[in-house]
Order: sequence, then C-alpha cells, then structure tokens
Amino acid sequence: MPDQLRCYSPVDGKQYVQRSYCSDEELIAAVRNARAAQQDWQSMPLEQRLGLLDKVLDYFDEHRSLIAEQITWQMGRPSRYAEGEINGVLERGRHMLAIAPEALANVQPSNDSALNSASEQGIDHYIELTPVGLVLTVAPWNYPLLTTVNSVIPALAAGNGVLLKPSAQTPLAGEHFQRACAQAGLPKGLLQCVHLRHEQSSRLLSEGLVDFASFTGSVQAGAEFERSAAGQFLGLGLELGGKDPAYVRADLTAEQLEEAAVALADGAFFNSGQSCCGIERIYVAETYYERFCERFVQEVSQLKLGSPIELETSLGPLVRPAAANWVREQIQQAVEQGAKAWIDGSEYPLDDGEGAYLAPQVLTDVNHSMSVMSEESFGPVVGIMPVSSDEQAIELMNDSDYGLSASIWTRDKDAAQLIGQQIQTGTVFMNRCDYLDPALAWTGVKQTGRGVSLSSLGYAQLTQAKSFHLRLD
Repeated sequence: MPDQLRCYSPVDGKQYVQRSYCSDEELIAAVRNARAAQQDWQSMPLEQRLGLLDKVLDYFDEHRSLIAEQITWQMGRPSRYAEGEINGVLERGRHMLAIAPEALANVQPSNDSALNSASEQGIDHYIELTPVGLVLTVAPWNYPLLTTVNSVIPALAAGNGVLLKPSAQTPLAGEHFQRACAQAGLPKGLLQCVHLRHEQSSRLLSEGLVDFASFTGSVQAGAEFERSAAGQFLGLGLELGGKDPAYVRADLTAEQLEEAAVALADGAFFNSGQSCCGIERIYVAETYYERFCERFVQEVSQLKLGSPIELETSLGPLVRPAAANWVREQIQQAVEQGAKAWIDGSEYPLDDGEGAYLAPQVLTDVNHSMSVMSEESFGPVVGIMPVSSDEQAIELMNDSDYGLSASIWTRDKDAAQLIGQQIQTGTVFMNRCDYLDPALAWTGVKQTGRGVSLSSLGYAQLTQAKSFHLRLD
C-alpha cells in the first residue's frame, strides 16, 4: 500500500505534489485535537467567531495568484479562469457569514396561543441551535475551493471543528484552508487538513469519530460513504452525480435564442465540462432546433484546446486520461448508434485519442438509449434533441437518475415556474445556468444525493436543536 500521495498534473503528466498520508496514530490525534479546540471555539461569542472567519476569507484574496496557479497545475483549469474560483469563495463565504447571526439565532415559538399560555405560567421556552461537534469534509478536485467553502465556513461559523480531506488530485487546496485558519488566529487544531487513504476516511465514519460528514463525489463513492456511516447515527450531506438538462422554448426572440446558445455553450464546456451542474443535455423547441444547433456549434468551435498555462486557452485537459477516454467511449458509441458529431476532432492536434486533452463535441440525432444522454459524462460533450412541447421537454428532463439543476430559456416567467415545479431537480434556473446562488439551498434529488449546503438551510444540518423550557416560578 503506498505511503505517499502523488498528484500528477494533467497539464504535462508529471508529478506536481507529493505528500505523506496520515498515519493512523496521527489521524486519532487530529480527531482529539479538533475536539479539544472545538470546545473553546464553541464558547466564543458568535460575533468574534465571524470576525476571525472573515480573516480566513481574506487569506484567499491575498494569495489569489498563487492559489489560482496551483489549481491550474493540479487539475488543468485554464489559467484565464482560475482566479474565478477564488471570487466564488469570497462571495459564498461572506454570504454565509452575513446570514449566520439570523440563521443561528435562538428559535422562539411563534404560535400566539402557546406564547400567551407560557407567559401566563411564567415560562420562558426557546430552541437553541448548538454545533454538532466535529465535521468531516471530503472535497472533490473539480472545484476544490468552492465545494470546500460550502461546508467549511458554515461549519466553523456554527461552532464546529473540521477535518478537511481534500482530493488527492488537489491536495494544496486543502492545505490553504488550514493555513488560512492559522493565519487568521483560529484555535490550533480546530481545522486540520488531513491526507487520508480511503479506508481511513471510512474509519472516521464507521467508528463514529465525527458527528457529521459532507461528501462531494461519485454516486458509487457516496453509497460507500453511506454504508460506512451505517449505525452511527451521524448526519450526512452528499452531493453526487449530475446530468443537468436545459430547455430552450419556442417563445424566444432571435436575439434571445442567440444569447441562449452562447450561454449554454459556456455552461456545457466551462472547466472542460467537469462540473456537477454543467449542462450535459439540451432540449430545443423543434421550430428553433436547426438554428440553435448551428449557432451552438459555431460557439463551441471557437474554443481553443491547449495548455491551460497559456492565457489564450479556453479548454484545458480533463483531469486524467481515463476521464477523457470515458467521454471518447460515449461519443463513439453514440455515433455508432446513429448520432451526428458536429466537431471534427482532427482539427485539435493535442487530442491524440488517448491522453487527457480532448476535443469538444456536439451530438445531434441522439436519444435516451445512448449513454451520452443518460450517464454522467463529466467532460466536453453535449447532446441536443428537438422537442415538440413543454410536456415532452419535462418528460425528457425527468428521464434521468439525477437531479441537481435544470435550465429553462423563455420569456415567460410564469411558464418557467410551472415547468420548474414539474422538473425533478434541486435548482431551477431561468435564462442562466451553471451558477450557485449562495442565498439559495444547494441540494439535489434522486441519485444526486441528499442534504443542503449554502443558504440559511445550510446551517440546519451543521447544528442540532436543544430545547429550553424554563419555568420561572
């Protein structure tokens, strides 16, 4: 069993980071130290905690160039976009801090008759939201900072301690969170970045060494995560797979259709399609279908596949060759089954058919019997189908094992709301896609997972209710 974590950069295939895995003794010590630090942290006034956490976020702003460069080398995002993730960290983190006083405030019974009755009896009663204790955050590689901040900042704001396990592909991202907490003056050991093997992460759950665990990753890994926690009665937040759809309605103007094509191309191919909420399938009103496909392909054809270090690159490599080969297999199978491929891969010399660099692809004449329209791709490919009605679009959008987000393009807000109510998904967008509004609950249905991050509801799973019934006489 290897005793070293090795991150190989998809940029050039060479080793970029090497770290020692935690020993079992070091892991138990980390749990013990985090729990000790959490007791002091919990007793600190909320206003003071929030002030220190604001300094944690300042760290990412101050070190944005270095962090962005490291993200590019670790997972391949083009350097022209890398700092955008840091902007998202600041936006989400500061929003969660701003709403913390209200979200974590004591809950007072609101029923007038109960209040009057309690008052008449000399009773003070309320619900206090207390921290769950120790939170395990298992972060993915595709957005190593954003997915981490969703869990870590509210967990700490609520008074918890945190063990942060970053992906082996992006270990430096987790280390920056630990460094940021130390620089801001948080209690030593309160947040620790731990490089763990799979069985060590499972042990934290199966032995009840943590009180809540947040996991972002594949459905298969999420199921294993859930099995490890069985019988320990600890809370779980699971964000798993996605196959997010978009629907372009027939009521758009020509200008709006143009906007939809441009925006959806970005939503499908940004980060080389390696986004849980990226657009992976598009349904277009048949009256606009040909026009939309032509404009969409035109936009995709402008993407420049190249080394993410170069500023002109807009499409970098996938995280590893195996990921690119999965998408290649999906495309090949679809074409063999009758799909039309619009992009000539031979025009992209970096795509050698084997490595991590993969040309973008747009497929039409597709259907839901094809893997590319039913199984998560997580790469630079999208299938487009015509539909004859809202009802058909809803049926096709719901024909999936996943449900993270869905995007509707229309001039009619009422129609978007009505359609959205019928789509099995966690988030409904109108005239935009691939965005997380920190004021809204980030959640999913079906095999996309369970639990909520962001918004005031994101604090609910990181706290536990303690009821006080105080009789005064």
